[in-house]
Amino acid sequence: MEQIIPIKGNVSFPLTLDPGVWIFDDRRIDLDDFFSSSPRPERDTEQEYIKSTSKFWEKEIREGAVFPPTIKSEKKYEKEKVLTSTFGVPLSPFLKNAVPSDIASQIVIETKDGSFSFPLAEADSLIMQFSFKGKPLREDGPVYVLLKDGSNRDCPIKNVTAISVQ
Repeated sequence: MEQIIPIKGNVSFPLTLDPGVWIFDDRRIDLDDFFSSSPRPERDTEQEYIKSTSKFWEKEIREGAVFPPTIKSEKKYEKEKVLTSTFGVPLSPFLKNAVPSDIASQIVIETKDGSFSFPLAEADSLIMQFSFKGKPLREDGPVYVLLKDGSNRDCPIKNVTAISVQ
């Protein structure tokens, strides 16, 4: 029961979060890549999509529908990545599902050691880390709360017991 985190308070739908299943969540973020020190170049994703799609269809027309032999190696790489990477998920989708009331103005992260408050408007800047190098955070978890700017990456909020909307 210690691994479950409730979202409670001024919400229409109180939720309970189970970080143990987030490894299968499509919203998970590889935090090593997310917080890498190298700046991310701005990309035109629409142009990239158009180029990759046109290359794919061109190849389909020339060669026919053939699955490349790399699919097995790609799956193996993904499995290894899950077992060795550090992952987190954004907090904001869970808060949106809980539907904070109109009078709610802040989020309180409750821990075994105290509590930390953030304005509700800053919920998009919070990430919940649920694994470190492929292992769940059992000692001082179940999650760490990080800021997207990485300012508390070396000293995250640990021992989270609940998230309260006030």
